[in-house]
Amino acid sequence: LTAVPRNYDPVLHPFEVPREYTRALNATKLERVFAKPFLSSLDGHRDGVNCMAKHPKSLSTVLSGACDGEVKIWNLTKRQCIRTIQAHEGFVRGMCARFCGTSFFTVGDDKTVKQWKMESPECGEEEEPIHTILGKTVYTGIDHHWKEAVFATCGQQVDIWDEQRTSPMCSLTWGFDSISSVKFNPIETYLLGSCASDRNIVLYDMRKSTPLKKVILNMRTNTLCWNPMEAFVFTAANEDY
Repeated sequence: LTAVPRNYDPVLHPFEVPREYTRALNATKLERVFAKPFLSSLDGHRDGVNCMAKHPKSLSTVLSGACDGEVKIWNLTKRQCIRTIQAHEGFVRGMCARFCGTSFFTVGDDKTVKQWKMESPECGEEEEPIHTILGKTVYTGIDHHWKEAVFATCGQQVDIWDEQRTSPMCSLTWGFDSISSVKFNPIETYLLGSCASDRNIVLYDMRKSTPLKKVILNMRTNTLCWNPMEAFVFTAANEDY
């Protein structure tokens, strides 16, 4: 019999389980390397996109507002623009859809709040807003109540508006800095959260005439978002990364 030289080093000849584990790990890594997370880009805006909003009822509809005052409504399944509106002069600062999905609101640098129909106008109709409210200051954000015909805007203060009226029902303020974002809580629908440029986050209750609580952080918070499952949790996008 001829002698077969064998090297018993476990690094060169691992057992079956470690060998298969390494192979599976490499295969998984390669799968992630060759995965394609990017699906498509929706092109059409002439200027930078400043704000976006989701349709509350339709998963395939997304709205986007640009820095030249243009608002586009996109169909995600077809990946194309359904409709374009020249909504404002200057930036579109914020937008939100009504809870029923029939209309949406935009605010811009021209100090106006406009309500638009979600459906395209019929043949011969002009593209005009349902309501236009002219404010005293520039509004930087807007959000709609989840159950009632009420929406909130922010700028120098947080204003609560009824859809049928041209002046705010109440104005809430704590400090003198400009407020960048306001959001209604989806479950505790009377609660609002806002973040301002003097590094604070303020919580409000619509039923009270004064703000509830103020938290001051080290850096500025740009926007915040409520957790739709646990009403008492929210996420803040802060400048400390």
